[in-house]
Amino acid sequence: MSSSETAPVSVSLPEDVLSRPVEGLNLVPGTLADQLDPAGTLLVFLRHFGCIFCREMVADLKKISAADASFPRVLLFFQGTVEQGREFFADRWPEARAIADLPKFFYERLGLTRGSVRQMFGPRAWACGFRALGKGHFVGMKVIGDPWLMPGVFLVRDRQVVWKHDFDQPGDHPDWHSIPHRG
Repeated sequence: MSSSETAPVSVSLPEDVLSRPVEGLNLVPGTLADQLDPAGTLLVFLRHFGCIFCREMVADLKKISAADASFPRVLLFFQGTVEQGREFFADRWPEARAIADLPKFFYERLGLTRGSVRQMFGPRAWACGFRALGKGHFVGMKVIGDPWLMPGVFLVRDRQVVWKHDFDQPGDHPDWHSIPHRG
């Protein structure tokens, strides 16, 4: 359940973002633009690898991607090295396409910011934490990435952000079924 806004938008991805070379897991060689599916790519910016909500989001996206062939292709971003990503995704989603963004270039260029104390530890975050625990997810001991950085989700078609979810706290995941699917 989401209390923040999820909305259609129409904003072009900047050329420096599209032309940036990427490294990661299960990617084609090249730039971010080379990873995009014209029918739609869901850019998902994860928090740190120790985050319960990061783990929940990966599991939810793996499940829905496997169950719904029309769901947009998922492209994950994480704040670590390729090797750290390989270790994190090995048991969670080995087939995941994921970009290592240790310098947080993509996070910054897409406007993701650090959360406040209230966002990170307020009542809504605690309620979402209990939801994630109920699904069998736990907080990891190894924090890889900035623990204050908020997540982000953007649907891109033809190099345009056509839909996004504005998080009000880190566990405020969108209703994945409300994301516009391929036509």
